[in-house]
Amino acid sequence: MQKKLTNPIIPGFYPDPSICRVGEDYYLACSSFELCPGVPVFHSRDLAHWEQICYAMTPENGFHMERNSGVGGVMAPTLRCHDGLFYIINANFSDRGNYIVTAENPAGPWSEPHWLDDVPGIDASLFFDDDGQAYILGTGDVWDNGTGVKERGIWLAKYDVEHFRMLGEPVTIFNSALRVGASPESPHLYHVGDYYYLIIAEGGTEHYHAVMAARSRELFGFYEGNPANPVMTHRHMGFQSPIINVGHADLVELPDGSWYAVLLASRLIEGKCKNLGRETFICPVVWERGWPLFSPETGKIEWEYDAPLCLVRDGADGLEGSGDAATAVAGPWMDGNREEGAAGTPDEPGGDAGSGQSGFGLVREEFDSETLDFCWSFWGRPYHDFYKIADSALYLKCIRQSLAEELRPMTFDMEKSEAYETAFLACRQCSIHTTVTCQMKFLPTGQESAGLAVVQAMNHQYHLERAKSQGRQVLRLMLYTADYNVPPYFPGFASTTCEQVIAETPWEAEEIVLRLEIRGERFRVCFGETRDELRELCVADGELINPEKVGCMTGTMIGMYATGNGEDCENWAEFGWFEME
Repeated sequence: MQKKLTNPIIPGFYPDPSICRVGEDYYLACSSFELCPGVPVFHSRDLAHWEQICYAMTPENGFHMERNSGVGGVMAPTLRCHDGLFYIINANFSDRGNYIVTAENPAGPWSEPHWLDDVPGIDASLFFDDDGQAYILGTGDVWDNGTGVKERGIWLAKYDVEHFRMLGEPVTIFNSALRVGASPESPHLYHVGDYYYLIIAEGGTEHYHAVMAARSRELFGFYEGNPANPVMTHRHMGFQSPIINVGHADLVELPDGSWYAVLLASRLIEGKCKNLGRETFICPVVWERGWPLFSPETGKIEWEYDAPLCLVRDGADGLEGSGDAATAVAGPWMDGNREEGAAGTPDEPGGDAGSGQSGFGLVREEFDSETLDFCWSFWGRPYHDFYKIADSALYLKCIRQSLAEELRPMTFDMEKSEAYETAFLACRQCSIHTTVTCQMKFLPTGQESAGLAVVQAMNHQYHLERAKSQGRQVLRLMLYTADYNVPPYFPGFASTTCEQVIAETPWEAEEIVLRLEIRGERFRVCFGETRDELRELCVADGELINPEKVGCMTGTMIGMYATGNGEDCENWAEFGWFEME
């Protein structure tokens, strides 16, 4: 039986994939936005099974990140390897902008950021030509449309990777594949045969997202667009396509000369929501008449493809024979231990699919180790000691900062601060149907609260929390939503966060088990003294925190939190265990 590549190959909020091959090993990096640690790096030997081997950005190499809207932070990395050295080029909207980190081993450690003060714009990418010369390209307002007004386009410059500086002025090589095409960005460059090929995203990263191709015989020539553009998109399939927002591709050549593209897309839930955000998908690419043809025969992203014959072998598990490059580096933040998960396939359009990789969507945490697994993330870098793992439990302090603080505009020149952190430890929701359960000991004394939170971008959240209300101890479900005029990266952004009590019941005991059963957009909320004695608090509407206006740049994070709700508090919440399945 032919082995399969099952989409998404990396399920959950792992967007903007960039891939490179070194021998028989494949490495892939994704965006992490405002999460910390940042920029997860994965490894595979068959393109089907992927294991996370590290985070490229951690406090150990100077990573700064702030909690805000969820859609800021680090995005659109490019991962490349040249002469045995790995490079990630990226932009950090919580710090100084564009940077490069390097590593001899893709599992780390990665260097501290080399800040690229002379690199303009966003979505910068590296390209190494056949002669070893490096080039840098990116997105900016560089195209003169003849009226004196600069429009968005793609620029290219020679680059010195030893001293991290551009060699000469950037040259505009492309504007957009379609006339007045929106948001040409995320460029990647390849030298194949007699041509240099430029692959970009266009149309914005949501419904009108697309992959565009252009080529030139001269590296610094103005690139001609493929007459077949867009070479991959699902925007013509309507707003209820089970796979939607397809775009942002990166190509990789296999040892036998065949090609594949990794790209992002979203699974549509109940025909309207994108709770899981943008996930990593894959499709085959063939070359036809000098142009790349994505997903031949159907022209759309399929749930499954036959695995490449050159990579199919008995016992392939994504790490077999991979040597030191696939050994995760454990530090005070993360380790490489994951629970085993079974491969999934969609049982209906838009249903759950999975890569078969261990760990995605299945977490069982007893907090019996001082290190945290790769699946865990904080929202914003923790600068202060508000969490600890001791005596087989996680302790979160009720710090002043809350999960639903008012949103701020996003800009490269925002003042760096340690104040924007949250006592929130969470995992990505990787499956449309997910059950999350945790055990907590907590007794609020003032206005502090703690519990289980479901967090989407732009302050759309549910909090299942212990709190004091009108002098009595309660368990309640809080809904937070935000009204705003434009996204936070546009001028004139303004926002107001609203809160609402969805359900409330008295609860006096210190210990409680909390459960959230997510079935599409039906959120069943339960509680009790033990996991075997749970009763229903309410059924909530998941669409309220996943409306179209939230978009899909980030996906749902579910985890444990504690907060003083604007006041300093010495109270701690203790979590004995956590399960996500």
